[in-house]
Amino acid sequence: MKMLSDFFPVLLFFIVYKTVDIYAATAVLIAASAVQTFGHRMVKGSFEKSHVITLVLVALFGTLTLALHDEVFIKWKPTAINWLFAVVFIGSQFIGKKPVIERMMGANITLPSNVWTKLNIAWALFFIVLGALNLYVAFSFDTDTWVNFKLFGLMGLTFAFIIAQSFYLLPYLKETEKTD
Repeated sequence: MKMLSDFFPVLLFFIVYKTVDIYAATAVLIAASAVQTFGHRMVKGSFEKSHVITLVLVALFGTLTLALHDEVFIKWKPTAINWLFAVVFIGSQFIGKKPVIERMMGANITLPSNVWTKLNIAWALFFIVLGALNLYVAFSFDTDTWVNFKLFGLMGLTFAFIIAQSFYLLPYLKETEKTD
């Protein structure tokens, strides 16, 4: 459910782009990201780090897009976010006692430390690939194709990666069930 709510601003961006233009969609994306970030704070009592990071980058790249009337900046935003997340995941291998993925999922699942490490590296590589794919589509195809890819391609790839991750984790989940 959280993942679907995380795509809410992107969905609004898509709808406004299809009905108005890239600049109106960018303004809506900035507003929706702010609502998402502060709405989470109001409901949960704390900020979600990924929402804050996304809001800062959306505001930066979106403002540049609107101020300079150049869509290239908003096209860079998904890459910047994905590569920033990749840096965080990679950095967590060296900073702190646990990789980021273990900090995020460790309360829900018990895994050997080498599996957490592999999972963390897999997510980092996934974010790097998503960022590169975004640039390829953004600068090899028209804006309409990029907007479609931004919603359907990136979301579809993320769902596929999560499903693949689930299959990878399945043997460990069965072991956890046996010990319970």
